[in-house]
Amino acid sequence: MEIVIKNILVTLAAFIAMEAVAWLTHKYIMHGLLWKLHKDHHKKDSYGFFERNDFFFLIFALPGMTALYFGMQANYNFLFFIGLGITLYGFTYFLVHEIFIHQRFKFFRNTDYTYFKAIRRAHKVHHKHLDKEDGECFGMLWVPMKFFRDIKSKTPA
Repeated sequence: MEIVIKNILVTLAAFIAMEAVAWLTHKYIMHGLLWKLHKDHHKKDSYGFFERNDFFFLIFALPGMTALYFGMQANYNFLFFIGLGITLYGFTYFLVHEIFIHQRFKFFRNTDYTYFKAIRRAHKVHHKHLDKEDGECFGMLWVPMKFFRDIKSKTPA
C-alpha cells in the first residue's frame, strides 16, 4: 500500500509541476524564442482547425512519452509515474484549453462555475494582447485572484 501512495504522490507532483512548466514555457518560449509557432494562436483569423501552435502539443508530449517508456522498461519505476502526471496534465490541458476555452469542439459551453469562468476570463485577457512582448495570465489552471473577484462581483445574488 505504501508504494501505491508514493506512486500517486509522484503522479500528482508531476501534474502540479507541469502548471509551472507550462507557465514558464508559455511566457518565455512561446512568447519568446518560438513566437513564430505561437503567434497564429493569438490571431483572430486563424488558419483553420489546426494552427502552427498545435506543434507545441508534440513538444510537450515528448517528455511524458519518454518518461512513460523508460519507466515501463524499468519495471514501472518513478519515471513511469512522472510520465503519467505529465500525460494527465496534457489531457487536462486539451480539455480545458482546446475544448472549454477555445471551443474547438462544442462541449462545456454554458458552465456556471466561478472557477471555470475565471479561467476563461483570464485566457481572454491573455489573448487581447497580439504581440509577443505583451501579455499576462500565462498559466492554465492557476489564474490570478482578481479574475475570481471579478466573476464574483458580476454574479447576481
